[in-house]
Amino acid sequence: MDNYIVSARKYRPSTFRSVVGQKSLTTTLKNAIQSNKLAHAYLFCGPRGVGKTSCARIFAKTINCLNPTADGEACNECESCKAFNEQRSYNIHELDAASNNSVDDIRALIDQVRIPPPIGKYKVFIIDEVHMLSSAAFNAFLKTLEEPPHHALFILATTEKHKVLPTILSRCQIYDFSRISIADMVEHLEYVSSCEGVTAEPEALNVIAQKADGGMRDALSIFDQVVSFTNGNITYQAVIDNLNVLDYEYYFRLTDAMLSGNVRSAILILNDILSKGFDGQNIITGLASHFRDLLVCKDEATLILFEVGASIRERYKEMAKRCSDGLLFKAIELANTCDLNYRASRNKRLLLELTLIQLCQLSSAGQPADDKKKGLIEPIASNGPGQAPAQSGQVVTAQQTYTVQSAPPLQRPVQSPQEMTGATPRQQVVSTHVPPSPTLIPQAPPASAPKRVARPPQFGTSIKEIGVEHPKAQAVTQTATVVQEMQSPFSQEALVHYWDAYASAIDKKVYLKNTMINCKPALQDNYYFEVCVHNPGQQDELTNNCIDILSYLRMQLKNTRIQMRVRIDETNQKHLAYTSAEKYEHLLNINPVLAKLKDEFNLTLD
Repeated sequence: MDNYIVSARKYRPSTFRSVVGQKSLTTTLKNAIQSNKLAHAYLFCGPRGVGKTSCARIFAKTINCLNPTADGEACNECESCKAFNEQRSYNIHELDAASNNSVDDIRALIDQVRIPPPIGKYKVFIIDEVHMLSSAAFNAFLKTLEEPPHHALFILATTEKHKVLPTILSRCQIYDFSRISIADMVEHLEYVSSCEGVTAEPEALNVIAQKADGGMRDALSIFDQVVSFTNGNITYQAVIDNLNVLDYEYYFRLTDAMLSGNVRSAILILNDILSKGFDGQNIITGLASHFRDLLVCKDEATLILFEVGASIRERYKEMAKRCSDGLLFKAIELANTCDLNYRASRNKRLLLELTLIQLCQLSSAGQPADDKKKGLIEPIASNGPGQAPAQSGQVVTAQQTYTVQSAPPLQRPVQSPQEMTGATPRQQVVSTHVPPSPTLIPQAPPASAPKRVARPPQFGTSIKEIGVEHPKAQAVTQTATVVQEMQSPFSQEALVHYWDAYASAIDKKVYLKNTMINCKPALQDNYYFEVCVHNPGQQDELTNNCIDILSYLRMQLKNTRIQMRVRIDETNQKHLAYTSAEKYEHLLNINPVLAKLKDEFNLTLD
């Protein structure tokens, strides 16, 4: 039994012509070889599996070839090419920087640089994953990289160019390898299939190319896996079963349910997908990509962005004709919003089902979503035959008109001169004036006003949180007018009673509650009352909450002219010593001998 070699190694490119998907870079390298304009250092960057190391080896073999061809390829017949193909060449040295990243490894490489090549013109050093070198190794490599011997040539390869030091980048010619397109990968997979005697459907190879995500090595590895699964007969169904890929058919069925407004069918399809073990987030991201592909297929100019097989492309084009642009825009937005909220959601399945319900209600029987009410989730089932219609006697008018009467401006009472002169100069008085809030009084609708059935209020999760706008409230029209203010008289006892009732109800604001319990209001003239507090902190607490306090008292006492003053009573406050001088004076009054102690020891106050 012969030794088995995986396709990624067996079909590894050996010439520039066989490199897949990097034509511009290979052409540049061949032209540089033909014109004999070679740099001393190259940096190959790009994602995994796109041919960086393969191009470096081909480049190293070609520049040392003794008889290159006219198109810049190696002859594979000279001694240098044979030594390279048999892996016994002393002209090419490869170093894996991921496992040889120390200063000693770089110094050993520098020692090899001094030795000229035994055969050929150049001694090539290929350093793979160069971004894994330590900072000390980079610094030790700088001087040699900047001024190497004329026979030395360095090729650095990395998948993360941003981790390479700028001083290294400035000394290299940088080649950026791109991801391999799906069309190029499918073409190469067809070539490998023909060489291996494997039959493969184009749609199956397309799924393999999409799963590889731009890497030819990954595509060949998946190809070997599928060949083992199918025993040499690769079909579309076998590929999606083996790779656990969600079939296009599910997305087309969900789109049909969305266009027909069939919520039940959409939820059953979702249940079928989840029962097969697919992750919910992969489902919703795949659905968003499906809507994007439908949008791309609507225009011939953007059709090049859709990389699938011919049969699936035609099916997408037929489905795209049934969908309007506005519907697809809204569907992509809903799917993307669900994807963003999926991780934070506690009931992930409910979020998916709610998104499908909204998608189904975007369009009904193929009509665009713009012609329907936006953001309104309609009932899934209509009234059955067993449901009784609403009786005419139970009709409630939902349209009410509210009249607003303007209230006269409130005048703040002016203190008499005797009151102003009677106040002590150290007292601080804060008077709060809060205008009375307008009250709405519904009036009877006119006789000619149309009657509508009022909907009950809806409670639950906000639809806007998952990307749908709130339905516009169009059932009730209101015109606001202010009512005449209330001026019911009240007593001191009633004022204190409701003052204490408010204080007992605010358990969370402990400081305000204690202030209201310890400081009682005193009723003054013109519905003013005064609260005498003990410190500025209590004054600020009452002032900051005066609007809530006055609103409560006005409502309970039925008087909208109630106002409150807050005053600090400093007559009972003790003067506390804060500074060093005040503390010294206080102690000196207690014990006069303290002055003699200060003079004897020549003490000072800090």
